[in-house]
Amino acid sequence: MNGSFSSNGFGTPFDFGSGGRGPGSFWEAMDQLRSAFEQRIPTPRMGRGDVRTAVLALLAEQPMHGYQIINEISERSGGTWKPSAGSVYPTLQLLADEGLIEAVEDNGRKTYSLTDAGREVTADDKAQAPWETSASRPGAHLTALPKAGMELAAAAAQVGRTGSPEQVQQAVAVLEDARRKLYAILAAD
Repeated sequence: MNGSFSSNGFGTPFDFGSGGRGPGSFWEAMDQLRSAFEQRIPTPRMGRGDVRTAVLALLAEQPMHGYQIINEISERSGGTWKPSAGSVYPTLQLLADEGLIEAVEDNGRKTYSLTDAGREVTADDKAQAPWETSASRPGAHLTALPKAGMELAAAAAQVGRTGSPEQVQQAVAVLEDARRKLYAILAAD
């Protein structure tokens, strides 16, 4: 093998051996792949009040700090929704101003918990948590596959950058097998 493949599916050959980012390099192919995924990923938007509902639902289970809330929402929504700190922290402040939650500071970190008024609100609110309905939102199901593809591309890039020639060959075999299996999924219908 001379270190390059004849086609990367993007119309240009790429070279694993150059190590550069020039035309035809592996890294250019990775950049094109990332761009292709980014252009196709619809960003599902959560409705107004969903951050508020999610925060109250989580704090009804246990006290948490803001970073935990963000990660828990992302985990429970299967990665389809990860609210920004710019939406979570103002919501926490608003809920505190309304007397529904309180913050206790410990070692410079605020942990939020429901007040009695907050427990009453969450007990009365029978709405589903937003992560339970996020899978039914338009386009939400389309984000998991591109995300997995980007993570796979990142892993392949890491092997390409730091792996030995034998490891690169093993990675190529894994990717070729994955491609065949993906097409087999479509062929099964």
